[in-house]
Amino acid sequence: MTSTTLSHAEFPRANQYDPAWVLENQMGPNALQLMEWLTKDLPLESGMRVLDLGCGRAMSSIFLAREYGVTVWASDLWITPDHNWQRARQAGVEALVFPLRAEAHSLPFAQGFFDAIVSVDAYHYWGTDELYLGYLSRFLCPGGMVGIAVPGLMQEIDQVPEHLAAPQASGKVFWEDECWSFKTAAWWRQLWSRCGKVANVRADTLADGWRYWRDFEKALEEAGKRIFPSDWQALEADHGRYIGFVRAIAERTDKEAINLYDASVGVQAGVDE
Repeated sequence: MTSTTLSHAEFPRANQYDPAWVLENQMGPNALQLMEWLTKDLPLESGMRVLDLGCGRAMSSIFLAREYGVTVWASDLWITPDHNWQRARQAGVEALVFPLRAEAHSLPFAQGFFDAIVSVDAYHYWGTDELYLGYLSRFLCPGGMVGIAVPGLMQEIDQVPEHLAAPQASGKVFWEDECWSFKTAAWWRQLWSRCGKVANVRADTLADGWRYWRDFEKALEEAGKRIFPSDWQALEADHGRYIGFVRAIAERTDKEAINLYDASVGVQAGVDE
C-alpha cells in the first residue's frame, strides 16, 4: 500500500475508513479528516437534513451518513450523480445519501430546508464573494448551522513566499493563481460577521494541519494515486508558517428565517392566510 500512514489520533472516525478507498476517491486534501474536524463543533443528530456542498466523489457525504445518521444531499458540479450514487450504495448508505449535480450559485432547494450546510475542500472557490453567504443561508432553517473547512493561510501575505513559488522535485510549483482564494481565519470571521443572516460566527485553524496535508500528499504519491504532481515538499518546507486549514462556523438567526419557518408551519396546519 504505502509507508505513509493516513491514521492520526486526532481523527478516530476517519481512521476507520479503508486508506485505499480514501486515496482512490480523493479530489483534494483528506476530506474525511477535514469533515471530522468540522463536525466536532456541529451538533449533528440522526434525522437531520444536511447539504454537502462541493462533495466531490461523495466521501464526505458517506462519512456524514454513516457517522451521524443524517440525510445528506451530496451536491457537486463536476462529479456525476450516477457515480456518487454507486459509491453510496457500496457503502450501504443509499437510503441516506442523495447525489445531485448543482452549481453553487443555483441551488435547487426550498428555503429553510436544511438543518446544516457543510463544505470541505471546496467553499473557497466560490464563497469569498461577499454576497454568497447571504444567498446560501436562505436554505437553512432557523438555528441551522453552516460550516466549512478549507485550505487557508496561517498569516496574511503580500507576496508569495519563495518556498511556495519554487519548483519542487516533481516539477510542480505549489502556489498557483487559485491559491489567492486561501484566506486566514480572521478574514473568514470578518467576512461572515458582516452577513446579517447569521450570527455566532467562529473561525479557527487546524493545529498541525500542514502535517496532515503533507502526509496525504506523500501517501498519494507512494500509492501512485496522484491526479497532479505532489506538493508534499512545499508543505514540508512551509512547516505550517503560511499554509494549513481554516474552519468557519455560523448559525442562521435572522428574522427572515423565523418568519419563513412560521409561514411554513401555518401552511402545514391549514391556517395560512
